[in-house]
Amino acid sequence: MKLVHDWLGPLELPDDPRRIVSLAPNVTETLFALGLHERLVGRSAFCYRPAATLALPVVSSYTRLRWEFLNSLKPDLVLISTGVQRDLLQELHGRGYPIFPVPLPHSPHGILENIVLMGALLGITEQATRLVAHLSQRYQALYQSLPAYRVYLEFDLGGPITVGRGSYVGEALRHLGLQNIFDAHPQSYFSPNLAEVAHQAPHLVIYEPKPHRSRPIEKAQRLMVERNWPFPLVVTGGDELAHYGPGFFAYLEALAKQIHDKIVQKS
Repeated sequence: MKLVHDWLGPLELPDDPRRIVSLAPNVTETLFALGLHERLVGRSAFCYRPAATLALPVVSSYTRLRWEFLNSLKPDLVLISTGVQRDLLQELHGRGYPIFPVPLPHSPHGILENIVLMGALLGITEQATRLVAHLSQRYQALYQSLPAYRVYLEFDLGGPITVGRGSYVGEALRHLGLQNIFDAHPQSYFSPNLAEVAHQAPHLVIYEPKPHRSRPIEKAQRLMVERNWPFPLVVTGGDELAHYGPGFFAYLEALAKQIHDKIVQKS
């Protein structure tokens, strides 16, 4: 199959790849959701959804690769994301691997577009269309489901990170009816000024811990006390809003319910 990628130019990939290495969690989850998990022969250390993924050998971290091990797997297709993985994908391409980068979405609709893209790449367009239709209905059902609360979102990524303009997470919050206090910020992802957060006095803080951390709610509550923030707090399960695979829509549903149960019902 010959195609032209926006970043890499002309690519020649197998028509029916059977030995796929996925280096991006969103891609791995999508392959499972499309019923292609039996074609997977390797994953990154950050690919752990669904649980069956853990049986696959680990080829890389998010940005570093075990080159000899990758060679031993004899992949006929390597799937990777853009964004943070940009340098790694360029190196893979430069070394001649059959690689296809799946773009970082700028809205939840971009997550759906990536499913369509992978369906076309792997010759399973009907399955991809069905999955997208199902997820689209779930996403549309959430439209304006919450009051226009002003919210501050914080990811724990070794320090606080939040979202501004052009982030799929920010667009998802807007879709729910919420107002991100940093919606006008020109960077999609950035380290916020915490004093500015306090000055903005959001109606709600949404905190997303790192995955697999013990007692994340207690940690988030301690942070609120340390910062002297009196704002209501909602804590996600970790790596949920930051994950842009098909499961994102279930996590968004859970967040909407959590906010409704915590704040809307009590108001």
